[in-house]
Amino acid sequence: MVTQDFKRKLTAIFTADVEGYSRLMREDEEATVRTITSYRAMMTKLIQQYRGRVVDSPGDNILAEFTSVVDAVNCAVEIQRELAERNADLPDNRKMVFRIGVNLGDVIQEGERIYGDGVNIAARVEGLAEGGGICISGTVYDAIEAKLGLEYEYLGEQEVKNIDRPVRVYRVLSFPGAAAHRVIKAKKAVERKWLNVALAVTAILVVGIAALGIWNFSLRSTPPTEELVSDKKLAFPLPDKPSLAVLPFDNMSGDPNQDYFSDGITESIITELSKLSNLFVIARNSTFTYKGKPVKVQQVAEELGVRYVLEGSVQRSGDRVRITAQLIDAQTGQHLWAENYDRKFGDIFALQDDINDHVAMALQVKLTEGEMARIRRGQTDNPQAYDYYLRGLETYRSFTKENNDQARKLYEKTVELDPNYALGWCSIGWTYYREGRFGWTDTPTKSLALAEELGHKALTLDESMSEAYALLSVVYMARRQHDEAVAYAEKTIALAPNFASNLATVAIPYLYSGKPEVAAELVQTAMRHSPYYPAWYLPVLGLAYRLTGQYDEAIALLESWRARANPRSALPHLFLAFTYEEAGRGEEAQIAVAEVLKRNTKASIEHYAKSNLFPYKNPAEIERVLNSLRKAGLPEEPPLDLPDKPSIAVLAFDNMSADPKQEYLADGITEHIIFALSKASGLFVIARNSTFTYKNKPVKVQQVSRELGVRYVVEGSVQRAGDHIRVTAQLIDATTGAHLWSESYVRELRDVFAVQDDITKKILTGLQVKLTRGEQARVWAKGTDNFEAFLKYLQANESFFQVNVERNALARQMAKEAIALDPEYASAYALLGKTHLIDLFFGWSASPKDSIRQAMALLQKAIALDESSADARSRLGSLYTMVGQHDKAIAEGERAVTLDPNYADAYNRLGLFLRFADRPEEAIPVIKKAMRLNPFPPGLYYSNLGMAYLFTGKCEEAIAECEKALQLETDNLHTHITTTVAYSLCGREEEARATAAGVIRINPKFSCDYFAKRLTYKNQVDKDRFIEALRKAGLK
Repeated sequence: MVTQDFKRKLTAIFTADVEGYSRLMREDEEATVRTITSYRAMMTKLIQQYRGRVVDSPGDNILAEFTSVVDAVNCAVEIQRELAERNADLPDNRKMVFRIGVNLGDVIQEGERIYGDGVNIAARVEGLAEGGGICISGTVYDAIEAKLGLEYEYLGEQEVKNIDRPVRVYRVLSFPGAAAHRVIKAKKAVERKWLNVALAVTAILVVGIAALGIWNFSLRSTPPTEELVSDKKLAFPLPDKPSLAVLPFDNMSGDPNQDYFSDGITESIITELSKLSNLFVIARNSTFTYKGKPVKVQQVAEELGVRYVLEGSVQRSGDRVRITAQLIDAQTGQHLWAENYDRKFGDIFALQDDINDHVAMALQVKLTEGEMARIRRGQTDNPQAYDYYLRGLETYRSFTKENNDQARKLYEKTVELDPNYALGWCSIGWTYYREGRFGWTDTPTKSLALAEELGHKALTLDESMSEAYALLSVVYMARRQHDEAVAYAEKTIALAPNFASNLATVAIPYLYSGKPEVAAELVQTAMRHSPYYPAWYLPVLGLAYRLTGQYDEAIALLESWRARANPRSALPHLFLAFTYEEAGRGEEAQIAVAEVLKRNTKASIEHYAKSNLFPYKNPAEIERVLNSLRKAGLPEEPPLDLPDKPSIAVLAFDNMSADPKQEYLADGITEHIIFALSKASGLFVIARNSTFTYKNKPVKVQQVSRELGVRYVVEGSVQRAGDHIRVTAQLIDATTGAHLWSESYVRELRDVFAVQDDITKKILTGLQVKLTRGEQARVWAKGTDNFEAFLKYLQANESFFQVNVERNALARQMAKEAIALDPEYASAYALLGKTHLIDLFFGWSASPKDSIRQAMALLQKAIALDESSADARSRLGSLYTMVGQHDKAIAEGERAVTLDPNYADAYNRLGLFLRFADRPEEAIPVIKKAMRLNPFPPGLYYSNLGMAYLFTGKCEEAIAECEKALQLETDNLHTHITTTVAYSLCGREEEARATAAGVIRINPKFSCDYFAKRLTYKNQVDKDRFIEALRKAGLK
């Protein structure tokens, strides 16, 4: 059964907007935004008090609904009273007055939205109200006539687009702040209705006869029929050339689906007239704000700052098109020109040219030869091709990937019907540019190449097409070919000096090419041509001001952009973040970064550095933006994706003891919990190496979660006092901040094993992780029952992690003492074996053969005592690789990661075993797994991955990883050796020699022959290539 997610209902619809909103915004945008925000909050509160619901509040408009029409009108009256009081304290030029309309009618409700005839009628009724006034429909009047004690004036029946019958409208009069009109009772108005009608008919006949006489016997313009423009009310000074606004032609076809056709004709007229240098033409974006609204020519002229207005209608029926058009001088009210056309559809192009010609002649606009050719060139003679173009244009305006794809199909149909239609090819190019620039394709480079190709193709068909030059300008800008972008921008401006969207578009290449003053001038010109300009003009102008050091102006514009932009967009907050920071407003910058991260959790310096969001010609400008974002707190790297299982990071427990020497105990307890949890295959556990980077640092769990890519965080503390210990621990869901579990333990020191086990158990229970039988045995294994041996092991382990020759020797001694206390202590044997391995790795061993022998024996002993020791098996695999027993190494490595599926170091070593066994392709995902478990890995992880890439022929990736290792460990011999090899084998000889110099700096006695003896590659060719690369870099 098909179900509908919408319903019909009868409701009272309330709608309101601000009179003269564009003037207020132009004079003081920031103050206007503050005022309307305050007034909107007040209105919302009153609507709720009167049991209404705000449906939507875009821009300066509020749409609400009430179940009671009495409540709706009472609320409207109360709002106007409150607004009148608030406005009384403001100067006249800052008063913000609203018009309110109320209708009772049928609507369609879909989710939270309402629409339909009832809403359309409410909007029409509101449009008839004066500032500070209220108008109501006849249905409202019938419902409340004798209920509220108000008085009304009947305004007659009004036509509403797409509504069959006229709508009765009344003005509410008797409330403070109402328009000062004569109070007329509703009944009295009705009694006089027929008299008014009769007088109106007589007047129409007289006017008609007079008009006919003037038409027949005089060439003078018709007398004024409109209210005249007041210079004082103009939102902008008139330009020094004829200025024109082309209102959207009404669709009189009776079919709303034909809107695209009437809109397209209007836009074509605007576009062609915009190419005339001696005419000032308002852009489509602004004139189309009046679409579907009852508006006076006087209002349009005053709000847009023009003298002339062109309006008309379009009716299409079959193969016929009927168009009316009239040109009005708003200063005098005279109709300078009017015409009715009734033609075949195929004559549409000649018809449009005729309108353009008459407008130019009526305004006495002088055309250059080039302009004359462009305005009459007739881009296509195929009406069907033109129709598809208009359909495509209508679809293209919806900024979505799906609409972009659909628009392309319509444009492609256009050029299929007329292969010489330049605008069709250009429009296809714009769809490819849009998908390439805004990430709607996996092949952006290819999309931009197609856009470039199509732009040039359009120019071969029509070399005067400004839209094609604009397209090529932004394509070259996207590729950071700044000089080419600016060259095409200059041509765009020359061909269409009035084309607002083109002017703002090509301002962008100037902005990023280091010419912010030019960019600012272009956007300001575009804004004058389009007083109701799109929101995206604001950041272009704001960034231009930023580059010229006008931070207050830049911030005001960017804040206005934020107020108008999609609230889900992170970009306004991002641009404000670095601008605030550079303006010395660091606290606001941090707030802005927090807003960015709310909207884009993966936002990072790394992401924006790789993106094309800041394509400045000067690299220093890019770095300035990134540094400002760093200072404002934007993370360096994006967060890691959460695993498909519960994920956890155990932070280093704080040492709360009075003795800092007890640090080893807090670290040891933390490490024990990590190692125990890591053996659970149903859990994802971050390695000690990464969680301990936060040790002794004030850090929020949300930051830990983001940087380590986990959902859950464990934190705690340890305090030792004599023979007693106090341990606190808590498990937190970092995504919500909820504390899932917390506990405080006060026990004897010898009971620390039980405390560790209980914390581990509570975490597993809290995360609902089930252990297999084998995992249970491994997780709860104690290792030793000798508490003194355990303490000694913890001290040895702490010393081992400090990695220097003296601390390694101390760790060896303490491990021996732990074994003396408990000869069956497997972990102590493994630690003792690891100290010999470290001697080998760093070249500290006086006798490598003896160190190998001792390490082998100790690790095998550890495994004999505890077969489940993943650490011992992984380290034993390292020894097998050192002696060239690659199969044994891989077997031990694979066994280790099976026993401990979260042991990052074991995965990294397994990757090394595979790499030395001539299996580098298999090594790469294994090493990446290690890095995911250890997001802050030591340099050897990067070196290992770099070598795996190198021996699979991936030079770029190999060098990138080796350079990361070098940045982390500038004095590590092994890191310098592997990076030298990567540079050398990839043909970057100069960098190879520079890195080789670092090898000699660290070890002046370095010998390629001696080092070759340590390389146990299974494939002799790999070994030879490695050593030859070192020699080629200058090492001997």
